[in-house]
Amino acid sequence: MRRILACTASLLLSACASLQLSLPAITESPTGEHHAGRIVWHDLLTDEPEAVRTFYTTLFGWEFEPVGLDIGLGDGPGYYLIRHQGRLIAGMADLNQIDTGGRDKERLSQWVALMSVADVDAAAARVAAAAGRVLTPPTDVADRGRLALIEDNQGAFIALLEARDGDPPETDAPIGGFLWDELWARDVEAATQFYVSVTGVASADYPIDAQRSYRYLASHGGPRAGILPRPDDELPPVWVSYLRVADAEAITAQVPALGGRVLLAPQPREVGGEVAVITDPSGAGLALQTWEEGRHLAGHAE
Repeated sequence: MRRILACTASLLLSACASLQLSLPAITESPTGEHHAGRIVWHDLLTDEPEAVRTFYTTLFGWEFEPVGLDIGLGDGPGYYLIRHQGRLIAGMADLNQIDTGGRDKERLSQWVALMSVADVDAAAARVAAAAGRVLTPPTDVADRGRLALIEDNQGAFIALLEARDGDPPETDAPIGGFLWDELWARDVEAATQFYVSVTGVASADYPIDAQRSYRYLASHGGPRAGILPRPDDELPPVWVSYLRVADAEAITAQVPALGGRVLLAPQPREVGGEVAVITDPSGAGLALQTWEEGRHLAGHAE
């Protein structure tokens, strides 16, 4: 499974490099700043683009814009920009337009998070010393910026992005938008130290009760991403992206008819709200989370 995930990560950068004539920046309102540890973009690799487009459009109101035509990725668009309420939030790469070397495309389908860093070359140079692995060295990807793909010391894969013009503006996640990202780790302390060492973030704990707390990464006065023990020892360490929803029950009730699966039915979460876990028609997983408008971990204001 880890070899398959590594292949997926490499395919993502291959797709981006192939599309460098067309890929735009991750935002149309760049800030010129890089807030380390912040997840600023998400890319979906999928072998079922049409079913996936219907799935996310129906459930969350997303809009898909094809790019990458006529640049050697097959007969159709190799990449789609995804907008929500008019704002760029993610991308989708069509695995059918990419040479996967004979590997099962369905098993390669997944979401990949891109974490902001101010200097991707410096960050990548620190990965090995922190017991991680650089899968693809820093590469220029047109207007998007400079990107590296790494495996952390838990075995989870993530992309580091030095966005050319800086991160997108920081705003509260709307309903149907990306709310949060979380590493499900074997060892929370070791994982924390990895990202502190590689990206320069700080770490903090949000108290759940007198004995327990929730670990997260922070920078520039705001929480950036969470780290918690993986819920199942059989599950490989993985980064999980969360979408904000108003009614998790209503969303999960629609998932099977649209070709997805409900892996975890909605249930209360200790840090607040309700959480559910689903997969889209191509098997890529996401978490759903209800969350009060304007609420932040530990009172941090983003």
